[in-house]
Amino acid sequence: MAPILADNSSSNLPERDNYVNNGFGYVKNPHLDLLSEDILYHFDLGTRTHDLPSMFGDVKFVCVGGSPNRMRDFAIFIYQELGLDGDGSDITDICAGTDRYSMYKAGPVLSISHGMGIPSISIMLHELIKLLHHAKCRDVTIIRIGTSGGIGIEPGTVVITDIAVDAFFRPQFEQVILDKVVIRNTQLDQKLAESLLHCSKEIDDFPSIIGHTMCTYDFYEGQGRLDGALCSFSKEEKCEYLQRAYIAGVRNIEMESSVFAAMCHLCGLKAAVVCVTLLDRLQGDQITHSHSVLKEFQKRPQKLISSFIKKQLHTCT
Repeated sequence: MAPILADNSSSNLPERDNYVNNGFGYVKNPHLDLLSEDILYHFDLGTRTHDLPSMFGDVKFVCVGGSPNRMRDFAIFIYQELGLDGDGSDITDICAGTDRYSMYKAGPVLSISHGMGIPSISIMLHELIKLLHHAKCRDVTIIRIGTSGGIGIEPGTVVITDIAVDAFFRPQFEQVILDKVVIRNTQLDQKLAESLLHCSKEIDDFPSIIGHTMCTYDFYEGQGRLDGALCSFSKEEKCEYLQRAYIAGVRNIEMESSVFAAMCHLCGLKAAVVCVTLLDRLQGDQITHSHSVLKEFQKRPQKLISSFIKKQLHTCT
């Protein structure tokens, strides 16, 4: 099977003006024109059952992360940081009709859980991008916030991804579509990454860096861990692989960034990945910090993104 570039994969389909030239052009699927109703099944939302423009039309920032509880906590945190009415504690899950994802809205900020791994975040992104399109949202910035394993950096460091790479350190995402291997670009918005790094310099609580993020399909063997139920390599082979990753510019490892970067890039969304590291994988495989330390680590990307959003909203007013 010869790989093909995804940017050309829909060249045989007609480009519709309402999807390309109307300023809301996030979706890249003219087949959606043929639907009398678009059901966003995993969000329990639909174009006929919900007034999506009135519900979401003012959204300017979308923050996504793996854990439903963490994204609820972030929604309450950003609600309070933006000085909205009340304390945000009564914020409700817009996707309460489904148990797949959770979604919360705090003014112009949408906070959504995406589960763990490429398949889960991919499903969420398809429906999120369609939601933004149907809601007629403009100039949206989407940021993944989460946790990761570091390579050669101190635990607690916040890594702002410049580009997502695969397990071979290649800046690409491969997906099989109709028995063809489709390769997609994983470049993230460099100006956004630099803006986030600049913003982090005003926060003295923790270090932040820009670096490559390696995305894998697995938490254990796929990331070179020795502590899974299966292990087919030696400690020496693991260390040699992680050292090569470091030399290639990789500073952290997680399981969602490649498809996130690829889909956002293809759909013209300004996107960033901001993850805190919970350990240095060159020093071990298991996360040994106390619950209180890990909880503080997990708040670091939230603090940075909150500061960035407030600055952006202040600039626009």
